[in-house]
Amino acid sequence: STFDVVVVGAGIVGLAAARELVQRHPSLSFAVLEKEKELAHHQSGHNSGVIHSGIYYTPGSLKARLCVQGAALCYQYCDQKGIPYRQCGKLIVAVERDEIPRLKALYERGLQNNVPGLKLIGAKEIQAKEPFCRGLMALDSPYTGIVNYKQVAQSYAEDFQEAGGTILTDFEVTNMEMAKESSPGSEDGLKYPVIVRNKK
Repeated sequence: STFDVVVVGAGIVGLAAARELVQRHPSLSFAVLEKEKELAHHQSGHNSGVIHSGIYYTPGSLKARLCVQGAALCYQYCDQKGIPYRQCGKLIVAVERDEIPRLKALYERGLQNNVPGLKLIGAKEIQAKEPFCRGLMALDSPYTGIVNYKQVAQSYAEDFQEAGGTILTDFEVTNMEMAKESSPGSEDGLKYPVIVRNKK
């Protein structure tokens, strides 16, 4: 089989990249190669599932911007596809007085990163939100959520295949090499094709 573009690895990063590429370049042929029999079998299927809001990153950094934008896009995508998630929020709690300045600094950082809905709350509000939590002050981040990223990855795979992409599982890539130059007028039209080999 020959393809214009091949992505190796069907975790959430590989599938998201392949999905985006096939949507941007529908005239090209695409494949995703995965060594396992199922998709998102490793890290993508075993992570914490947190949709981070973007509090911690340095203001103005690419990480900060992409985290805030990525959270918004994740919620939007899940809504479009009917993927369940919980925007349960999280509390970052100061339990001792010397932690309060660091908590306030995190709050300021979150505001600079345009994280929606952030607020500082006191001990009574902490208990009202989470009865088993005790603290002097907390940073309430209502935009933080959780989702099953394996399900998100599977949806990316469906989008990719619906757009004409091919997914080959049980295909462990063992080698990539440049082939000899194609003969003039060959069918594939490639001058220097790359050969991707698996164990078979």
